[in-house]
Amino acid sequence: MKIGAQLYTCNAHTQNLNDFELTLEKVSKIGYKSVQVSGTCPYEPEWLRDKLQQYGLICAMTHIAPTRIVNETEEVVKQHAIFGCKHIGIGGMPGEMRNTLEGYNEFKKMFLPVAKKMRDLGAKLLYHNHEFEFDKLAGKDVIERILEDFPEDSIDFTLDLGWAAYAGKDVVKLIKLLNGRLSRIHLKDWVDSPKDGSIPTDPYLRPIYEGKLDYDAYIDALSTAGCEYMLVEQDWCYDEDEFDCLKRSFDNVVRRFPNVK
Repeated sequence: MKIGAQLYTCNAHTQNLNDFELTLEKVSKIGYKSVQVSGTCPYEPEWLRDKLQQYGLICAMTHIAPTRIVNETEEVVKQHAIFGCKHIGIGGMPGEMRNTLEGYNEFKKMFLPVAKKMRDLGAKLLYHNHEFEFDKLAGKDVIERILEDFPEDSIDFTLDLGWAAYAGKDVVKLIKLLNGRLSRIHLKDWVDSPKDGSIPTDPYLRPIYEGKLDYDAYIDALSTAGCEYMLVEQDWCYDEDEFDCLKRSFDNVVRRFPNVK
């Protein structure tokens, strides 16, 4: 397994090409060798290929607009191939499809043929969860339904360990349930938000190993679940420097698991 940086963590620093390049340089200097490209400004695939090579990085996966995946499938796969990425994800259930069985069925109708087409083109669709995917819809949650409805070779889960824990799931059991479909996952840690309202989110996101989650157990479980890339994502860094948060996560994980860098 390798540790990578989800660039959404520092998306404020990727909104033009100059800043985007500086971000790639800074992430590389921390020690990361892989990134997830998400939440950035538009870029040409050749530009990204060249900048990744310049800073010794690979793109482990992306998140892009679901509408592009559906409507421009072949072009999306072709563009990703230019910068060496076969794993193309969506950040969650499209908003209008959330929280109802009817919405999930519309998602299945739209994305099942797309997932199969991407597979046939040599790519893989990835699904990233938040907490709401674990709410039951007629007795089964979204993750359970995708497991049943989508062939194993057509979709993987970018399991967000932090959101799964926030939803009350036993994360180690969930990792075992999704064994073989977790090639890329998100590391996210948190503590309970202060009751005084000083933190504007719940939960209060922290660098990995600075929260309350049991990452020793999680990473041990991932090591036998087919995981290739663990991508650090801290959606909110509040008044802290995003690159410092990414560095603390990197250092904390590599100190305990030196073989993952």
